[in-house]
Amino acid sequence: MARFCPLFSSSSGNCTYIGNSSGGILIDVGVSARRTKEALLNIDVDPCTIKAVFITHEHSDHINGLRVFTKNNNIDVFASAGTLRALSAKGIISNVSAFEMPSQGIEAAGMFVKPFPTSHDANESCGYTITTSDDRRISVATDTGILTDEIMNAIYGSDLIMIESNHDVAMLQNGPYQYWLKRRILSDLGHLSNDSCATAVRTLVNGGTTRVFLAHLSKENNYPPLAYQTTYAALCEIGAQEGKDYILKVAGTPDSEKLTVF
Repeated sequence: MARFCPLFSSSSGNCTYIGNSSGGILIDVGVSARRTKEALLNIDVDPCTIKAVFITHEHSDHINGLRVFTKNNNIDVFASAGTLRALSAKGIISNVSAFEMPSQGIEAAGMFVKPFPTSHDANESCGYTITTSDDRRISVATDTGILTDEIMNAIYGSDLIMIESNHDVAMLQNGPYQYWLKRRILSDLGHLSNDSCATAVRTLVNGGTTRVFLAHLSKENNYPPLAYQTTYAALCEIGAQEGKDYILKVAGTPDSEKLTVF
């Protein structure tokens, strides 16, 4: 059975657990090693069963706990070549075994992990699609300003998708952020809005996705109920029924912090 839990999901820190009977992996370690271990224990996962960490990109909210967590637990790190260069420049990977993520994917903890490029202002950022030993597909697509055809092709058909729903455009445009930051977030190299996320989720649910986690919500430019309602309304438009055709959760809320087993 596939096991999934977004341990942390926000601009303050991101870390996602994916596992099965053979062990597990983490996507990003954006909070301290101590908090990461505590979060794993809270869902009854022994940190010693983590076989590898896959990094999406080098921004601090995705790597803050990486060096300590992987060093103490002797865990391999995988990322794109560009991300590895950025991590090396920051001194993050000097004490861990880091490897370039092959575009064709690799096996880890009895699962097959394959990267796909995302559109973000980082050095070769990526998302991941994971196929478990029982052929469940889980995709993580966050920190991307747009959903390109390549991204949609990579995640289409996934049983579970964690997808960015970072901001409400009106809240962002009328909020306190400086103009340059607003432009960055709204650009193709920024973050995905609630509306763009909802449009994509509608396509994904039509393609067979049954579990959706909305992720990386901005604390200043979004609210969990607003992100939820935007996607929920889009799914209602195609006649999809919650609880029957799909399960929708917002990562970073108490309801999402429980282990999902399917």
